[in-house]
Formats: sequence, structure tokens, C-alpha cells
Amino acid sequence: MDTAEAKAILANELSDFTARSYNKLVASIAHTEVKNLVGQSGANYQVEFDVFWDSKPDGNLRIMASIDDGGWRAFKPLSDSRIMRPDGTLL
Repeated sequence: MDTAEAKAILANELSDFTARSYNKLVASIAHTEVKNLVGQSGANYQVEFDVFWDSKPDGNLRIMASIDDGGWRAFKPLSDSRIMRPDGTLL
């Protein structure tokens, strides 16, 4: 896996995902969203998004994303996360 390419894709996809409203993200709690992409190198990637309460219901959301190429990285994918406040701002 091209780590630089994967990190760039992950950052872009996580940015797009966190552009959703707080209420829309709350509705996706407990529902993993999966997106399959092809990088500029031609490599196939899978990006998974998970949303859950960061500490308590109706509080901050933890938005996690991970990426792998189906190889050994599937056992230890690259990941990143963001925290969103109920007012929709990111920490």
C-alpha cells in the first residue's frame, strides 16, 4: 500500500464525511459506512466510517475513519478521527 496516497485519501474522505450535519451523523451511529475507492496509483482502497458518542449520549460525537488496501493492512488499517460538538463544530 502506498502509505502517502492512503493518508491523503483518508484525510480527504474524513473531511467530506465530517461536513455532514450533527443530526445526520447521530443517525449513523452503530451503522458502519464503507466506501471503495481507486487511488491515482490504481490501487484499490476501502474506507470505513464509524460514528459513536465520545463520552455520553447527546454530547460530542467521535467520528472515526480507517483505510486499507485489502492486503496485510486490513489487519492494521491506517485510521484517523475527529470530534464534533452538538453545535456542529469540530474540536
